[in-house]
Amino acid sequence: MKDGNIIEARDIGMLYRVHKSRRHSLREALFRSLLGRDELVEVWALKNVSFEVGRGESLGIIGDNGAGKSTLCLLLSRIMDPTAGEVDVAGRVSALLTIGAGFQSDLTGRDNIFLNGVYMGFATDEIRSRFDEIVEFSELGEFIDMPVRTYSSGMRARLAFSIAASVRPEILIIDEVMGVGDRKFRKKSQARMKEIIGESKALVVVSHSMATIRDLCSRVVWLEKGKLAAQGPVDEIVAKYEAR
Repeated sequence: MKDGNIIEARDIGMLYRVHKSRRHSLREALFRSLLGRDELVEVWALKNVSFEVGRGESLGIIGDNGAGKSTLCLLLSRIMDPTAGEVDVAGRVSALLTIGAGFQSDLTGRDNIFLNGVYMGFATDEIRSRFDEIVEFSELGEFIDMPVRTYSSGMRARLAFSIAASVRPEILIIDEVMGVGDRKFRKKSQARMKEIIGESKALVVVSHSMATIRDLCSRVVWLEKGKLAAQGPVDEIVAKYEAR
């Protein structure tokens, strides 16, 4: 990896194999399989995508639905390995890919903070030391001891972001979730993301909101049907994207 870089993606590709026929039941699926009619189709969600992210940079990922943005986040988060190419990520990653992913609905917010912290690889003592900060940032107050199933989507979003941002990650990856929640919390969460950038770390943001991309990002990767359409300074690439 080059000096000063925290992420390098080199000609990465991600191949999915999906069933061509629509399955209506297990019986039909078995019948088609026995007759050799259950054809698999190869779909490249990403193909030949390369880019770099340096320390202190904030990268925006834009593109239409189905462009491969979420798949790219999964690769950068080390949740999946690419089918082709290489992804190097140097540093602790905290990813917020789906609101409340990993939350256990019957457990309280308090319990879920510890559970998610363990998922991220932190010791119980470290989670405990950050607990008050997480609760304060989330603004959940007494609801922290209520089951998560009683939370609104906005409350789940606040808790999820508060956990992800509190662990002081070297790389924070946010996939199109900060549109949920009230305006006050969105403003506060964006301020926290700017703090992460200011601490000479890296931020990766996926969003359909070009205002969010312009506000938070310095560079942009534009994906189109799984391929790299363009990359470069935020104003230049966003202008091209909006002018299509």
